[in-house]
Amino acid sequence: MAVVSMTGFARAEGAEDGLSWRWEAKSVNGRGLDVRLRLPPGLDRLEPGIRERVAARFSRGSFNIALATATSGPGRHYAVNRQALDAVLALVTELSQGAKLAPPQADGVLRVPGVLEAAEAEETDDERQRRDRGMMASLDEALVALAATRAAEGERLGPTLIGHLDRIGTLAADARALAAAQPQALKEKLTRQIAEIAGGAGVSPERIAQEVALLAGKADVREELDRLTAHVSQGRDLLAAKEPVGRRLDFLSQELNREANTLCSKSSDLALTRIGLELKAGIEQFREQVQNIE
Repeated sequence: MAVVSMTGFARAEGAEDGLSWRWEAKSVNGRGLDVRLRLPPGLDRLEPGIRERVAARFSRGSFNIALATATSGPGRHYAVNRQALDAVLALVTELSQGAKLAPPQADGVLRVPGVLEAAEAEETDDERQRRDRGMMASLDEALVALAATRAAEGERLGPTLIGHLDRIGTLAADARALAAAQPQALKEKLTRQIAEIAGGAGVSPERIAQEVALLAGKADVREELDRLTAHVSQGRDLLAAKEPVGRRLDFLSQELNREANTLCSKSSDLALTRIGLELKAGIEQFREQVQNIE
């Protein structure tokens, strides 16, 4: 069974030339392929490659891909914001007038927010390319892990879907047994009704047979049951396929529901109607699970 879920999460980390990074990739169910990115400033250049890699591995799902970076070591240095420093010193001078205040200490001034700023050393083209290759390699690791979690979730979901199809198939077989007895039940019911209305007057068997044939034709659900059975068989084949089948399973669940609706509308038997309603409930459960299949 090759069922693949659209739900998954993965993380990958790496470092290069004083820059460390962490990718987080999350996916949930979606009608098509929707990729949303959250990248640090200055790394928008990675976006085309990210989208290309996601599209190459996945066909459906709503994806959130986030990248966080941090610089350490010789790549980081600190600089004084002269404008902020002058403003702080001017304020200290103003407050010192008419008051006995100790002169400001350098360490205290530097702790004032905005005075001391971290700055990144300018990177060369070689460093940028090396870092980009490293980050994209880590992204590949995250996407491989994400695909694995989606496949694992699909393996757990597969038996549930097969169970729903088995239940639908069993109900269809029960409905077929009841439908086979419908003509005789209709004949007996019609005969009783005519006898009550006619007050004991006789009615020709031919006339009763004609009416029974007419009613039985309107209540005939054999075609619907044949299609239900065929759809269940097709569903099992799709669940065993190697390619993504989520859209086809979604369409199949709609067809199953259409046949169950027709069966209920045609039914003139309470027990058959109950089975039809159970079919609709089982098909809805199947459809809900199918929404998460790639």
